[in-house]
Amino acid sequence: MALIKSYKGLVPRWGRDCYFSENATIVGDVTMGDECSVWFNAVVRGDVAPITIGDRTNIQDGSCVHVTFETGPTHIGSDVTIGHNVTVHACTICDKALVGMGSTLLDGCEVGEGAIVAAGALVLQNTKIPPYEIWGGVPAKFLKPARPGQMDNAAHYVAYSREYLKNEK
Repeated sequence: MALIKSYKGLVPRWGRDCYFSENATIVGDVTMGDECSVWFNAVVRGDVAPITIGDRTNIQDGSCVHVTFETGPTHIGSDVTIGHNVTVHACTICDKALVGMGSTLLDGCEVGEGAIVAAGALVLQNTKIPPYEIWGGVPAKFLKPARPGQMDNAAHYVAYSREYLKNEK
């Protein structure tokens, strides 16, 4: 069972059919929708501001989702894929976006609907990535347009999480 902790009376909440790996950590003011998954060694820590996550979003192995005291909640939409070892900090990720492995998203940045952040990118503070664009590099910059559905990866993780849930029963 994942480590689920309250903090100052704030208790994580989630919808139906969510999967949390046994060493995932979810703390504080965290709200998740249905069919979300938080994978091995991932941390979702809403201790000093809220974290909201839509439906069917996956936070993969080793990633950290956090907030900033008094200035920054984190909002993650539905059908979002957050790859392995990603840092998401006090920012907004809109529906159907994909954040590639090893990327870092800093305070106040915004990733538009269907946008892709390439693996290893550094999205600087307050950067706004428009919908359906691919950004990459250090610091991240526009690379090319993305096609709607180009990296529709979230459905795969819903299927994976169902298998893990089935094996736990």
